[in-house]
Amino acid sequence: MSRYLCFSSHNSLVNCLYIPSKFIAFVITTCVHWFIIYLRQMELGFKYQISLVCVLLLFPVLCNCKEYYAKSRASYYGTSDGYGNSRGACGFGDYGKIVNDGSVAAVSAKLWKNGGGCGACYQVRCKIPQYCDDNGAYVVVTDYGEGDRTDFILSPRAFSRLGRSAVTSEKLKKYGVLDVEYKRVPCTFKGNNIVYQINENSRNPGYFSINILYVGGTYDVTAVEIWQKQQHQWEAMRRSYGAVFDFANPPEGEIRLKFQVSSNVGSNWVVSRFTIPAGWKAGATYSTKIQPY
Repeated sequence: MSRYLCFSSHNSLVNCLYIPSKFIAFVITTCVHWFIIYLRQMELGFKYQISLVCVLLLFPVLCNCKEYYAKSRASYYGTSDGYGNSRGACGFGDYGKIVNDGSVAAVSAKLWKNGGGCGACYQVRCKIPQYCDDNGAYVVVTDYGEGDRTDFILSPRAFSRLGRSAVTSEKLKKYGVLDVEYKRVPCTFKGNNIVYQINENSRNPGYFSINILYVGGTYDVTAVEIWQKQQHQWEAMRRSYGAVFDFANPPEGEIRLKFQVSSNVGSNWVVSRFTIPAGWKAGATYSTKIQPY
């Protein structure tokens, strides 16, 4: 029953706000409750009250609301195995090749957001009826790249999913660049929480760096802070590049992190429910066990 409320901005970028089913149920229940009180105050008959309540409940179903897609162009890059690029600008490494079964994309500056767009999920579909699949491809951002007025440069596996079949996908490749429409969709990896990995360049205790692997929903991690125990304060980590944040001379012992998550309606800070152990090592992956919405 969850829904997504989408807004189209002046630069054609579509942002979607995830609305949980529990919140929708609460709003409907509250509205019906106060609506019934209002009807009783009007002293309408019981049959009229039931009829009006039914209309209120059925209205969202009867409303044929249009989904909003932004218009753009998409191309593709070549790899030997059809998967993504392990050297993508997000800093995902080999994870960037295989995430989402290799259906990944490099995106333009407006979607890249100086690295804040890393890990975002999009639905992309082309517009040639006889060749293009209605659902198109669902892709994860792992890299930065722009071509001939494109917002997406897709991996081979992602581009092949634009077509209705293997035959039509090959025909689409001959176009090189396609007119497409797209929208942001929620990422649903492993419980929808924030997951990060200690970067391979980290060295305990002199240098600490993390990669934000994924964020549930339609949120971006725009900043990270580390707790300085001796100073009793949070201190900002530097965005090194892409989804990589680092900090020179991190505090000794356990490490606590705080994440700023942002969407089109604002941002807020969330603190990881678990600390990184004192003996942390490069390559270890941690889940915050928090959902940003």
